[in-house]
Amino acid sequence: MNSALWISKTGIEAQSKDIAVISNNLANASTIGFKKSRTIFEDLLYQNINQPGGRSAQDTEAPSGLMIGAGTKVVATQMVHTQGDMLTTDNALDIMIQGEGFFEILLPDGNAAYSRNGQFTMDAEGNMVTPGSGYLLQPQVTIPDNALSIIVSQDGEVSVTLPGQAEPAVVGQINTTNFVNPTGLQPVGQNLFTETAVSGAPIEGVPSLEGFGMLVQGALETSNVNTTEELVNLIETQRVYEMNSKVISAVDEMLSYINQQL
Repeated sequence: MNSALWISKTGIEAQSKDIAVISNNLANASTIGFKKSRTIFEDLLYQNINQPGGRSAQDTEAPSGLMIGAGTKVVATQMVHTQGDMLTTDNALDIMIQGEGFFEILLPDGNAAYSRNGQFTMDAEGNMVTPGSGYLLQPQVTIPDNALSIIVSQDGEVSVTLPGQAEPAVVGQINTTNFVNPTGLQPVGQNLFTETAVSGAPIEGVPSLEGFGMLVQGALETSNVNTTEELVNLIETQRVYEMNSKVISAVDEMLSYINQQL
């Protein structure tokens, strides 16, 4: 088989995966706390026909070699944890992390997950939970059913005003968790990430202190997807896909011409 056919095939497969990553970014452009991904490509092994610096004559060396590549492949998708924009909601249970860190969420199996989505609500017991699945925020924060207002400070202290009391009462503390390598976290859907061997162990701390981002009540972090940038990437990927397809067509025509001459 002509090597160009295989090389173009690897290019088409790689660009198909890149388009899938771009489409997922665009699909989640409105997802609160979403972090975009980018595709990492690598070239495949080369066929060394002539080694660079090889002896071409008795007293001379080849200044360059003859090496034919085998194509490309997608080796990774890298999540980009840049800060999203602030969306003001004025909802008391909407909380944004301005800076580094994640909210810790308790999964039904007892394991911990981590999220940048601060859209919280309350369950029947007044516990702060995620809106879609009702997973508990950790450390657990319970809001009294007779609370008149909820106040979340920049360092995570949660207090409420109660009937007949002039001073707010502290009912909990929201801490945030950080990782040495957030890019190594495993996205599992539902705006959640889980720890992996390369993310490092979770490091819990008080917001706005010890290098952790501060909390902003009544605001949310939007997706960090730049739709214009993604559309440009989509056009570029489409063109590369098209060029690889044209190479296959060209090689097919060349082979057909050879067969006609035989």
